[in-house]
Amino acid sequence: QVQLVESGGGLVQAGGSLRLSCAASGRTFRSYAMGWFRQAPGKEREFVAAISWSGSSTRYADSVKGRFTISRDNAKNTVYLQMNSLKPEDTAVYYCAARNGAAGPYEYDYWGQGTQVTVSL
Repeated sequence: QVQLVESGGGLVQAGGSLRLSCAASGRTFRSYAMGWFRQAPGKEREFVAAISWSGSSTRYADSVKGRFTISRDNAKNTVYLQMNSLKPEDTAVYYCAARNGAAGPYEYDYWGQGTQVTVSL
């Protein structure tokens, strides 16, 4: 069982940056691939980024490539999403998720409660 708690969301102007954190409970954190997803109002939840259990492999949605960076610190049971050059279309609730298996836009086993990111013009 893994419990996930996101933090770091907020209001930022277009072109700005935010770093999201996701703190995980449980001793098996390092065995899980981790992902970030987001859901904008009236839209379906979409994949943003994922990282393998070791951190050696990452994947990104085309819409965030070159702007977002996912990373993890297994010693701190935490995964991060550094978001740069933010755009209004990045506005959404961002969710952290964990899965057993490969990192990517797949089904995830555990989810956090989400953190709101709002990007203004």
